[in-house]
Amino acid sequence: MTETTTTDTGSASSGVILEADSPAGVPRARDIARSFADGLVPVPATETAETLALVVTELTTNALRHGGGRYTLELSATPDTVNVAVSDPSPAPPRMRTPDLSGGTGGFGWRMVRTLTSSLTVTFDPGQGKTILARLPR
Repeated sequence: MTETTTTDTGSASSGVILEADSPAGVPRARDIARSFADGLVPVPATETAETLALVVTELTTNALRHGGGRYTLELSATPDTVNVAVSDPSPAPPRMRTPDLSGGTGGFGWRMVRTLTSSLTVTFDPGQGKTILARLPR
């Protein structure tokens, strides 16, 4: 499971890809992530693209449910990584929950993101909420 790094410095922005404040934005975010991966040169492995889409889905859903009801998604890549940054207005850090195996209330997302990513950083920006930066090996 990936370690989570927490910092108290401002976050850098490489450009807004999507801002959303409703559950309808989650499928759009997933589609943008897939298109982003398909546009990279060289194109990442299919598994990496699908993992990227899953991480984007989980982080944007968590931002809506637990982070204040809106988010900003930014995607970037280096020769070695594909990066997902999701910002939300909540200053509360993400937390592990016990998964609900019968009631369907979740609890799987943060654990899944921590497992699927190679690096995970939570940056708090006083008065602005937080940004979660997840890196996946390319």
